[in-house]
Amino acid sequence: MAKEIERKFLVQASWQPQDEGIKIAQGYLSTVPERTVRVRIKGDKGYLTIKGKNQGISRTEFEYEIPRSDAEELLKLAEQPILSKTRYLEQHGNRLWEIDVFAGENQGLVVAEVELPDEQAEFSRPDWLGQEVSGDVRYYNANLIKKPFSLWKK
Repeated sequence: MAKEIERKFLVQASWQPQDEGIKIAQGYLSTVPERTVRVRIKGDKGYLTIKGKNQGISRTEFEYEIPRSDAEELLKLAEQPILSKTRYLEQHGNRLWEIDVFAGENQGLVVAEVELPDEQAEFSRPDWLGQEVSGDVRYYNANLIKKPFSLWKK
């Protein structure tokens, strides 16, 4: 069984991209708390991902590459709106960070995630890392399509 263990943080304004990043379009076929089913176009590839319910910072995850044309058709079936973001990868210490810069109704939101081998794994914090939001459901991508960042009270 595949398991995803990740921590999620806000990114401070001092962070700047080191490259062009990769554009991602993703939609959800299911967003019930027990499971999410996501379709994603990342660059020129398509992916189908099934995730189980969060248990702290862990959950079951299965991801499969699918033809991009299938992903395009599946996005038409997805809940709306489709989430748009650009992903940047940065190595810091012995961990790879994924920094997502959201677009559209989630413009202004920048989140960094780090995948870990276990829940107690240690990691060094980049200078640009802000508040941890791992347990805050508002920051789950599946919830950002229902209540976009732009609609949050500041």
